[in-house]
Amino acid sequence: QKTHLKSVCLQYQLYRLLNSHCFCPLKNGMGLIIFFLCAYVPKTEAGHCKWAGVLKDLERIKTSKDIDVSLYTANTDEDVKCQELVMRCFFLETEVIIQECRLKNCSRTQDVWNIWKNGNESFKKNKLTSTKSEKCKECEEYEEKNFTEFVQNFVKVIQRDCK
Repeated sequence: QKTHLKSVCLQYQLYRLLNSHCFCPLKNGMGLIIFFLCAYVPKTEAGHCKWAGVLKDLERIKTSKDIDVSLYTANTDEDVKCQELVMRCFFLETEVIIQECRLKNCSRTQDVWNIWKNGNESFKKNKLTSTKSEKCKECEEYEEKNFTEFVQNFVKVIQRDCK
């Protein structure tokens, strides 16, 4: 009996709310559709870093003990004009990690593969926009560093790109 009474009271309150002046547009179907679209549309990429998935995968692999490889590692303080080329270098080096993981059967092979795949897709969508200046280095010109330092620098470069 009490449950039924509460239900009736709630329905009456919703009825009064929908009949109030500020909710008049919600009485028709189009008003409801617009309301739900505005309330439930997912966040657009304008306020979202396109590398969020890559950052998540980098967090997963950074403590991996079975990846032991030296990689060309770009500096985090490279000229802003070189940012896109630096990102490409990091993604190219993930191919080396993939090869290493195939040989050693690493526990994080899928995460490394995801990093490479997401980077590749993003670069295909956005053709190279930066022009190579004399300041920008080729990937092979960077110092080789261990896996841990590589991941740390990769994370810093992505975070800088997402600001």
